[in-house]
Amino acid sequence: MSGVVTGDAVVLGLQPARLPSRALALLIDLVVIWVAYLLISLGLALATASLDEAAAMAISIVSFLLVLVGAPIAVETLSHGRSLGKLACGLRVVRDDGGPIRFRHALMRGAMGVVEILMTFGIVACIASLVSERGRRIGDVFAGTLVVRERIASAPNTAVPPPPPWLVGRFAGLDLSAVPDALWLEIRQYLTRMTQLDPAIGRQLAERLADELVARTGTPPPPGVPAAAFLAGVVAERQARDARRAFAPTTRGEGAAYGSGPGYGPYPGAPAPGAVPASAQAPAPAAVPAPPPVSSRPTSPAPAAAPPAPPATGFAPPA
Repeated sequence: MSGVVTGDAVVLGLQPARLPSRALALLIDLVVIWVAYLLISLGLALATASLDEAAAMAISIVSFLLVLVGAPIAVETLSHGRSLGKLACGLRVVRDDGGPIRFRHALMRGAMGVVEILMTFGIVACIASLVSERGRRIGDVFAGTLVVRERIASAPNTAVPPPPPWLVGRFAGLDLSAVPDALWLEIRQYLTRMTQLDPAIGRQLAERLADELVARTGTPPPPGVPAAAFLAGVVAERQARDARRAFAPTTRGEGAAYGSGPGYGPYPGAPAPGAVPASAQAPAPAAVPAPPPVSSRPTSPAPAAAPPAPPATGFAPPA
């Protein structure tokens, strides 16, 4: 795929359209335009039957220019590069830098299309599209445009197959910090497509990737472990580390976002970092009653207690 590069040296993910899809889109557009032109010409012929030959010829030329030249220019300008045929085929006309086209781009394409499409029956446009690296015709070259594909079939997202159960956790102490991302990408692509490769070629590719991985980690695989199983086990270990790093407990301030009571932490249901269990907490001291309030008003002394009464004996004391 030829990448589209902007003026800032940014590579855009646009796939240029090739001759088959462009020819089909052009055929749809020409059928629609010629049907419309014939209907309009028939109507004008009936309406101008009383005019002389020169006036009828002038009206025919104007209708030709408006329908076969002006209509495609207007449609591409208003739809930002998507005519009826291009819309049906999933194509679009864009600038060389990937931006939407304007009236001057559509005007140049339409003017050159009269020569390389209408007058030569598309032969010049086909030859130019075949010669061009990105499938451009002469009108695209002069206008600074490019026809790209908008609907691209995406490959299915195949997951990496898991390693054998007896290899799970065997590479927990492996140092993976020196393995570059490009090597990880090659290993993932191999694991997702190893069933589609020839067995001999797949084995050679697995051994080469395993040797590069051993050179980066400094640890050879266990004896008797196939290269493909070794690669799957190391990839599974890296995924497990990434998962632990992503869901690792954070600081107290970050974990407090879920709450501050028991059962809250960096994720719901986990204790907060630094929290002390209730069973390990010291019992609270007993409450001491506060002394009664002291009044500032003077108080009178309490009266003396009366003497106790003598016991009743039946005798009266002497007078």
